[in-house]
Amino acid sequence: MTPHTIKLIRGSGHPALAGLVAGVVGIDEQAPAEVIRRQPAGDLLPVVFAWSDPLDIVSLSAGEGTGSYRSFVSGFMPGHVTTRFRHRQECVQVYLTPLGVHRILGVPGRELARRVVRLDEVAPSLGDGFADRLGSAPTWRERFALVGDALLALASEGREPDDVVDWMWGQIDATGGRARVGDLVDRSGWSHRHVTTRFTEQVGLTPKAAVGVVRFANASADLGRLPTAEVAARHGYADQSHLTRDVGRYAGESPAALVAARRPTPYTALGSAPGRGRLTTRRQAPELGFVSDVRPRPMASGRGEAIPRSRESGG
Repeated sequence: MTPHTIKLIRGSGHPALAGLVAGVVGIDEQAPAEVIRRQPAGDLLPVVFAWSDPLDIVSLSAGEGTGSYRSFVSGFMPGHVTTRFRHRQECVQVYLTPLGVHRILGVPGRELARRVVRLDEVAPSLGDGFADRLGSAPTWRERFALVGDALLALASEGREPDDVVDWMWGQIDATGGRARVGDLVDRSGWSHRHVTTRFTEQVGLTPKAAVGVVRFANASADLGRLPTAEVAARHGYADQSHLTRDVGRYAGESPAALVAARRPTPYTALGSAPGRGRLTTRRQAPELGFVSDVRPRPMASGRGEAIPRSRESGG
């Protein structure tokens, strides 16, 4: 019987894409039977280019897009997603920040949030034909180079987010989701309605909903490493039961079950952690290959910027 193995290859990030692309990995996973996984909510959004067996999106707790996919993007999700594949998954996965979706894919985050969408429908140049080119490339280095060139070309033509949206997302990310939305709005100098409208249009979720996902992503990285009550206090939850409810909402299980499952996340794939490290210091290892445990462990970590001189622009 074929053993269950995962070969994970981390690619290096281009400095010009910092803040837009958190990282890129190549994956070659083989299993003797179908593999079903639940993916908790997170603040990095996967763009997947697959050239082997398709990936099935079985269910979404807070979104839509069930079906069978090769190349697709998953928008900002305030809930968990269950996936399935059979036999083999060969793909390159790019992890975009919410601002990266807006800039690189050229569509407002609002149009992709809570959805899984085929890349052929969003960015045809990155669709299944592009995935076939990646599969035909003889090395992972060449695959990463093709992906990097394609992302740089799209980013160079993309529209920058509003200053206030860029700044507000940076504050939410820097505080690990502990920022108070009302305080950020006051500091921005704009009305609550204007900030919420622009942020939701470009990021995909409201500031309040984004704060919830970011806080969960940071807290879940500490689960199993610290007592649950300490995790709740450290990440700004009212109490342990508040954290437990959020874990149920975003992961579909209890904190203890989430820790026991050791579910892979974008951060475990990147060898990084929520916060500052993943935006500014990606592992520079374009040909680093290894076979990992089929249930990788999570990890843990913070960023801050000046208040922007806000400008008003379209999405």
